[in-house]
Amino acid sequence: MTAPAAPAIAPIFATPFAVVPLAEMAPLHAALQPLFASRAADSYRDPDMPRDPLCFRGREDLFEWQSEPVEELRRRLLAGICGAVMGANAYTETEFDALRIQARARLTIVHPDGCVPASSAPMASWSACYCVAAPSSASGRPGSGALRLYAVRDGTMFIDAANWRLREPFSRTHYLWAPVPGRMAVFPAALVHEIALNRTREDLVLVTVRVRFAHAGQVALPPW
Repeated sequence: MTAPAAPAIAPIFATPFAVVPLAEMAPLHAALQPLFASRAADSYRDPDMPRDPLCFRGREDLFEWQSEPVEELRRRLLAGICGAVMGANAYTETEFDALRIQARARLTIVHPDGCVPASSAPMASWSACYCVAAPSSASGRPGSGALRLYAVRDGTMFIDAANWRLREPFSRTHYLWAPVPGRMAVFPAALVHEIALNRTREDLVLVTVRVRFAHAGQVALPPW
């Protein structure tokens, strides 16, 4: 009897996730941190967010601050985001350069024992999380302060003995990314994500961005 041919198994519905390293950011961070510390106050807090003494989340107008370090940060972050997005798309460089980008960014400071609850980014196609400062790793707490991306696509799947321990890349486990100063994570905005509990004694300082793109001839996008 002829043995059946081995099945061809391929991953489908893949999700892009990019880690963008930005070079020589330490001097810029040194200029940004005093500014960020001074503006982590009620007058800059997002009034639409629940008040949380363990986590400061600013308004989404960070890129509009009149500050040379912030303008430089904006330029570098958007360049990194565009590089990641273009890498995941089929546009030529000329075609991609013709797109118009819109971006909203906020300062997020996660204090010890604080976190950012799970959510997705509305009215955007891509999200980014850039790390300005991160505490040392918490002993025995590998997920402390991590960006956790939830695998929710198969949330309604029937689970039995044949699919609860699928091998990579088919596993249904969530994904953790540890923030590192000078690095940025870029991923689709529809992904549910959170910043896990900061189990250290230091602050985690992040800039979170949501972006969207329009064709050159597109008249308008829905309001933020």
